[in-house]
Amino acid sequence: MSQRNEKRPDRPQPPTPPESPNKDQRDGGGERKPAPMSGNTVWYILAAVVAGLLLMNFMQDDDQVRIPYGQLVRLIELGPPNVNPGIAIIVSEGPDSDPLSVSYSKLRDLKIGQSAITGKVTREVVSPKDERTEPKEVSFRTGRVGLHDDNLALFELARENGFSDVSAEDAPGIWTLYGPMIIFTLLFIGFLVFLMRRMGGAGSAMAFGRSRGRLIAQEDVGIDFDDVAGLEEAVDELREVVDFLKTPEKYQLLGGRIPKGVLLVGPPGTGKTLLAKAIAGEAGVPFFSISGSDFVEMFVGVGAARVRDMFQQAQSKAPCIVFIDELDALGKTRGSSTVGGHDEREQTLNALLVEMDGFSSNSSVIVMAATNRPETLDPALLRPGRFDRNVLVDRPDVRGREEILDVHVDKIKLDEEVNLRRVAEITSGFVGADLANLVNEAALLAARAGKSAVTMEEFNEGVERVTTGLEKRQRIIHEDEKTRVAYHESAHAMVAYYLPDTDPVHKVSIIPRGLAALGYTMQRPEGDRYLVTQRELISRIQVLLAGTVAEEMIFDDISTGAQNDLERATEIARGMVMDYGMSRLGRVNYRENRRALFLGTGGDPTAGERTHSEQTAREIDEEIKHIIDTSLEKVRDILGTRRETLVALAETLMEKEVIDTEELKEVIERTTPSPRIVPGTDDVAQQQKDAAPRKKHTGHHDEQAASDGSPETDGADDEPAAGS
Repeated sequence: MSQRNEKRPDRPQPPTPPESPNKDQRDGGGERKPAPMSGNTVWYILAAVVAGLLLMNFMQDDDQVRIPYGQLVRLIELGPPNVNPGIAIIVSEGPDSDPLSVSYSKLRDLKIGQSAITGKVTREVVSPKDERTEPKEVSFRTGRVGLHDDNLALFELARENGFSDVSAEDAPGIWTLYGPMIIFTLLFIGFLVFLMRRMGGAGSAMAFGRSRGRLIAQEDVGIDFDDVAGLEEAVDELREVVDFLKTPEKYQLLGGRIPKGVLLVGPPGTGKTLLAKAIAGEAGVPFFSISGSDFVEMFVGVGAARVRDMFQQAQSKAPCIVFIDELDALGKTRGSSTVGGHDEREQTLNALLVEMDGFSSNSSVIVMAATNRPETLDPALLRPGRFDRNVLVDRPDVRGREEILDVHVDKIKLDEEVNLRRVAEITSGFVGADLANLVNEAALLAARAGKSAVTMEEFNEGVERVTTGLEKRQRIIHEDEKTRVAYHESAHAMVAYYLPDTDPVHKVSIIPRGLAALGYTMQRPEGDRYLVTQRELISRIQVLLAGTVAEEMIFDDISTGAQNDLERATEIARGMVMDYGMSRLGRVNYRENRRALFLGTGGDPTAGERTHSEQTAREIDEEIKHIIDTSLEKVRDILGTRRETLVALAETLMEKEVIDTEELKEVIERTTPSPRIVPGTDDVAQQQKDAAPRKKHTGHHDEQAASDGSPETDGADDEPAAGS
């Protein structure tokens, strides 16, 4: 799944990104709301105010001259300016090494305060000569802390010497008394608010019971259903949900109700979350997004509180959508743990069940969820009334892959010879995320090679990079090992070429790739497949076994290179016996543990009990061995009959390292001039009689296996084998 643009310019010019069809509505006619003032701005303003007050205080203090108390007494004793206008006192100021002689005279406007005495005086620097100044009127300040209990001695002295303008200091104002205390109180309160907000953030102890859901604004999404490619069926299902949110009376008039819950299920990378974003962009209602893991905490009861808080927020903004991603982290089946219950998870699930079933039919709150593990969800969560509708977001078919590729190459310069239909055909089993990665890899390869456009060669190489990993041409391999790998891969390709019911061989290589693959044989299906027959499974087993048989025939010894081949062949044979009834044990299913529906991984081996006896288990093992042994004999017959072709193909591989379909066909036809019966097919009737095959639907596991076009690779320290 991916995004699709309505209008596309001609290639190879890079297109201009088109405007969203709902841009005017989302942007509000081109006018955006001003951004709210952030918390940091408030702190900056408060700090600027405090700094200004402190600066004003310092500047006020710097404008006043400091006169010691003794010198002030001498000035008072000289009398007021109108009595002795020319009399002054000379004092020394500054450092002892370079003192200044300063003259003070004409004392006036004397104010006697509780802690200081202020007034005005005429100041003049008289020496040294180079620093003399003109007489200047200045304000002075004299501290009297510790001398305020002098019983008005200074006031009496001033009166006795003829000063009539002596006054007491005015009472301090409210700002002078309480300003500093108010400022520091506000600072302290702001600091407490800052701490509380930090403590109340995500993951903090103060926010344990708060929902972590995010309210997504429609203009922040920028995606709608017209931007979705490759999933028309899923989009059609979800359009009804959006239509209900826009016009609920249309459905309520007929007595119907919209599904309360919609569950998106499918393999990873198919675009379930992208579908949810498209709904958020289309619905025009509040959209809450949260992950299932956000409800899980170590403390019991926290998850349940978050569930209740999330639904309270949703109800306050109804109609709205609540989207829970990765629902399996929250909604696993209760009581499934083998080591005891999980109280926190089960209580959280119980709270979710109650909240989902507690809505009225017209509440307009719709719960959407996405998961790739629906088999693990609790049945009570999936019942009607909670999740009424399941929407499958499956792997795209060839047409869907072409549409997705068409979206992702929109900004890529493509060569005129690039055929997206062909690329879609060779990427069977790819999901939207794989295709996006493929396009990006092709663009990087073209840029690395200095090309002006991306060609089909880069797309083919990109497919191999995505499926098998990077080439390792610098790896040093011993000549004997290289020869063994060449015969191993030649055998895979030969058997796949000769046998019926196999996918065509696309490429054979002995260049190491990925973590440990020393070589690989790539087969690509001719189209999407949803069923696999018994003969196709048998052919796959024989192709996988061809590598080790070739080593046995050519070198009279086998290597560890077939480890992954044997593992996969055995697993196919086990599935034939235990899952599909393709053996002499009859049409019986013996498998107890199912693989994950969309992840393709094995189930819990400890879950459940085996329902068949030890004797049946022995017969199953014997039947698996019988299938493998029979396939080995058929492969020996094929390779023994065409040994000269095997040698010629291995020598060609040693020379070229990589051969494609045409070169493989040329070598085989050149070394086998006369037509022969295809080896290994002369006793098909006996094989059918032994296993009594019947065309049978093999389930979802085969559906995925059949649609997977990736190459077969060996494990650990070996080279890959061929397969589907």
